[in-house]
Amino acid sequence: MGEASRRAALLAVTLGSFLTPFMGSSLNTALPTIASEFGLDAVATSWLATVYLLSSAIFLVPFGRLADMYGRKRVFVGGILVYSASSFVCAFSPSSLVLTLLRIPQGLGGAMIFGTGIAILTSVYPSESRGMVLGVNSASVYLGLSLGPFLGGVLTQHLSWRSIFLVNCSMGVFILVVSVLRLKGEWAEDEKKRLDLPGAVLYSLTLAVGVYGLNSLPETAGVVLTVSSILPAIAFVKVEGSQRNPMLNLGIFKDNRVFAFSSLAALMNYSASFSVTFLLSLHLQLIKSLSPQQAGLVLLSAPAVQAVFSPFAGRLSDRREPRTISSLGMGLTSMALLSFAAMLPDANVEATVMVLILLGVGLALFASPNTNAVMGSVPRHQYGIASSLVGTMRILGQLLSMAAVALVFVLFMGRVQVTENYGLFSQSVRTAFTFFGLLCAGGIYFSLARGKANS
Repeated sequence: MGEASRRAALLAVTLGSFLTPFMGSSLNTALPTIASEFGLDAVATSWLATVYLLSSAIFLVPFGRLADMYGRKRVFVGGILVYSASSFVCAFSPSSLVLTLLRIPQGLGGAMIFGTGIAILTSVYPSESRGMVLGVNSASVYLGLSLGPFLGGVLTQHLSWRSIFLVNCSMGVFILVVSVLRLKGEWAEDEKKRLDLPGAVLYSLTLAVGVYGLNSLPETAGVVLTVSSILPAIAFVKVEGSQRNPMLNLGIFKDNRVFAFSSLAALMNYSASFSVTFLLSLHLQLIKSLSPQQAGLVLLSAPAVQAVFSPFAGRLSDRREPRTISSLGMGLTSMALLSFAAMLPDANVEATVMVLILLGVGLALFASPNTNAVMGSVPRHQYGIASSLVGTMRILGQLLSMAAVALVFVLFMGRVQVTENYGLFSQSVRTAFTFFGLLCAGGIYFSLARGKANS
């Protein structure tokens, strides 16, 4: 493939990679306003983010498999279309229930986008440039995270939270046009044209039951559902082991230490870091009395730093062992999270920004080198499934992060609105940051123990 075609692929994928995190981070800033409009408690508010993540997680691996079989471009473009259409409909939701339900197809579209983007880039760029390209793609993700809180705050304050969805729809239409006109060629390198439908159903059932159960803890129904998710998980492992062409070849974890430990490190990192924006958005607006726009400007600090440092970290991982760089990033992330646990709720805005900058450096040093290690450890015909698993670890981590926050809120506050008890809310936030900091510290072991990545 020529250089012009490669650049077109990089443009389309990075624009798509910008879209989904921009939606999530911009909506996080609007959540207090949405909760106020619909009279939602803290747990119900967290579900507006969780249901999107759950939908994405359910569809990521199946669409990664379909992309390997039928074409990564086809799935990517379809995802942009679904995402844009569902964003438009979300803008006109008459109730919190309708909005929550409409986030399901939006999550499906998101899964089709970031389940194929990394695979497309890895398919068209040589291995010696892989880290650099993945770093640029990570920078696009973090740019979306950077602009999301600020623009989400501006849109919420001066227009309404509904305008966030309309802006995302408009962006999606633009990316769709770019993808159709500029993204040439197709990549479908697995000729085994058969989707493992039983495996896909069991995989989806395991995630749906397990995540709903986790978000319903500590109620009895939550415990029952969480434990019950073990049954379809066991059935999934058995079915995949007996299939000639499984949706997910579990041997990729058993026989590939670099892939397995890199994936686990990513899961722990995303579990520890995802809820930062959600928690700080509530803290800054409710405890520090900042406007949505002001809170968004503060929250811009971490992802802006990530966007700057990610290409550097990616290029560095092309020249040095990725596990060293990503382990350093994991350590800095842990330091930042534990700093929040020690500082809040008394920390001033300036101190909060400084810790967010430290967090941004840590996440940048972790993400693209870790992804480089994952994609470098698998053969070409598994790029699609590996890309979707990278996304799955990210989404599962985000789901677990939100589930942990919801559980802490229930244990400390019960199912009441945050405004009814600011003291218990602050205690909940400190507890969550302590847990996440320790979890991230534990992830350093797996990041170091993975072994050397293949080139």
